[in-house]
Amino acid sequence: MRLLFYDRISGLVPGESITGIKTFCLSEEYLRNHFRKEPLVPGVIYIEAMAQLLGWLVIRTHDFRFSAVMSLVEDVTVAPDLRPGFSAEITGRLISTSRSDSLGSATMTVDGKEIASIGRIIYVHSRAADPDGLRALFRYYGGSRWIGQDLY
Repeated sequence: MRLLFYDRISGLVPGESITGIKTFCLSEEYLRNHFRKEPLVPGVIYIEAMAQLLGWLVIRTHDFRFSAVMSLVEDVTVAPDLRPGFSAEITGRLISTSRSDSLGSATMTVDGKEIASIGRIIYVHSRAADPDGLRALFRYYGGSRWIGQDLY
């Protein structure tokens, strides 16, 4: 099962912001045998998608020297009753970052309409055991757009 909740990174400015795309399909593994009538995308999936994408911004900002561990989310809103079959744009912004932690916020929109947001998300940093391994994962998980470009 794939536990990556974004499809590709579409924009990245280290130290500032990251944008990505997630298409929510009916074939997602977490929807299998979960709903009897009409499937709904669980709100926690939106939160995880925003947190994963923003976590990569933190890691990239610190040149892959740290891993980012989500430690707190506050001021979360999630639209109820969203059924699979849409693509969302995820935008994450760093508010502040230091050697020990980072603070950011994120939104998820569909056709310009906000469907989810995190007002405040904090990551604790832990020293990366293998910075080159993190670079390779970033290239792989970032999507084909970033392969061959000097963003890592």
